Amino acid sequence: MKKVLGWFLIIVCVVVSLQGFAACKKEQNGHTRYEIIAEYSPENRTLAGAVKVTFENPTDNELSVLKFQLYPNAYRKDALYAPVSTAYATSAYYNGESYGEMVISSVNGAKNWEVMGEDENILYVFLERSLYPQEKVVLDIGFMTKLAEVNHRTGVTKKTVNLGNFFPILCGIKHDGFYETAYYPIGDPFYQDCADYKMTLTLPKEYSVAATGKIVGERTLESKKVYTMYATNARDFALVLSKHYRVAKAKVGDVDILYYYHSDKTPQVSVAVAKESFEYFEKTFGAYPYETYTVAQTGFCLGGMEYPALVMISDSLKDAERARVIAHETAHQWWYATVGSNPIENAWQDEGLAEYSTVMFFENYEKYEYTREELVMEALKEYRSYYDVYGNVLGRTDTRMTRRLDEYVGDYEYKCLAYDKGVLMFDTLRKSVGDKKFVAGLKKYYTQNRFKIATVGNLIGSFEKVGLDVHGFFDSFLSGKAIL
Repeated sequence: MKKVLGWFLIIVCVVVSLQGFAACKKEQNGHTRYEIIAEYSPENRTLAGAVKVTFENPTDNELSVLKFQLYPNAYRKDALYAPVSTAYATSAYYNGESYGEMVISSVNGAKNWEVMGEDENILYVFLERSLYPQEKVVLDIGFMTKLAEVNHRTGVTKKTVNLGNFFPILCGIKHDGFYETAYYPIGDPFYQDCADYKMTLTLPKEYSVAATGKIVGERTLESKKVYTMYATNARDFALVLSKHYRVAKAKVGDVDILYYYHSDKTPQVSVAVAKESFEYFEKTFGAYPYETYTVAQTGFCLGGMEYPALVMISDSLKDAERARVIAHETAHQWWYATVGSNPIENAWQDEGLAEYSTVMFFENYEKYEYTREELVMEALKEYRSYYDVYGNVLGRTDTRMTRRLDEYVGDYEYKCLAYDKGVLMFDTLRKSVGDKKFVAGLKKYYTQNRFKIATVGNLIGSFEKVGLDVHGFFDSFLSGKAIL
């Protein structure tokens, strides 16, 4: 009973502080803004805080309800969808079963609110009056996120704390309405629009913070430390905390490249991969939009995970694997962070393109000893193996690339279609049209879709604008008609 009351008082205090903090900030136009104040308590594995959301209706319709994703609820004991697939559960839950959740304590500025959705994963906020196009509303939401012990996006690992998807965030808008999605264990179930962020985080002073955006303030208060961070035009905001971090640094133009690590014997090699892949992607596709780019080594059951200006890299990777994962996750700063897509329905659009961008990087940096031919052949062998195995086991093989995450049989099928077949598709296109027009099409795609959620039609249209008729080509791969 004392613990419940204590957290309630903390959240109330944070909400009050947030209201005072927000009063001094000048209003901006056109962007959703999140102003988050939170405190992490390692003894309870909790993050208590509040988020002030300023939302301007960008649709052509009036809105009476705002919908927020509550991603941490996927870690509940009775969740409909487990956050981690069976194949990775053992490596993820290193101490056995562990659970987390998000508790909403208050929503100020609304008529009413309720946690709903397919898996208790959506916060419905019922507005006091309908919000017409271009009208604004300001909400203050108190929350507490309980973290599981898990090597995953949101959880406490052996040496770090992963805070991906840790706060209530508005569902992305599609067709003038909010797009709800469950937290599927396969792929990245995140469909979100860009917004501006300011975060103030309090935590024990022994901890360092790797963050989306730029850390602009750091104060030590007796046993605690307070960080202030900003990010603009970001699709999400994530953090990794640790008492064990060291930092390797590099610079590309005005952008700081930061590598937070705790168990890398060759950190300068890792930061060099981040720097060189960053340089290559910026030169090839277009300018990077943020002031910093951070790679954070952490406990993670998969190879890595991308967020705007921050990527998580598994601390279980071998040296050669680490280089590939860093390059792939860096490519996601162009294909996901800056140019968004719908990874629930078309996972190949960012994963396949990021993986093929990685092929292009290694092709141009021979010192890493990966050739284009080798990497494409590796993808082809894995894809053909999938085709044969699934054909023998199921009596059929579904090679469609356009499908929802919940339609994949498992992680293996997901990788073979979103990653491997994506590599084969983009390499086949490049061979067909030549390097010059292929790169020109990707540059056009990047330039015209920065900070948007691009459709498949936007990608195809970008190649058409450089003189290529590729409708039939993409249809053959995406529909499963292409024979490889």
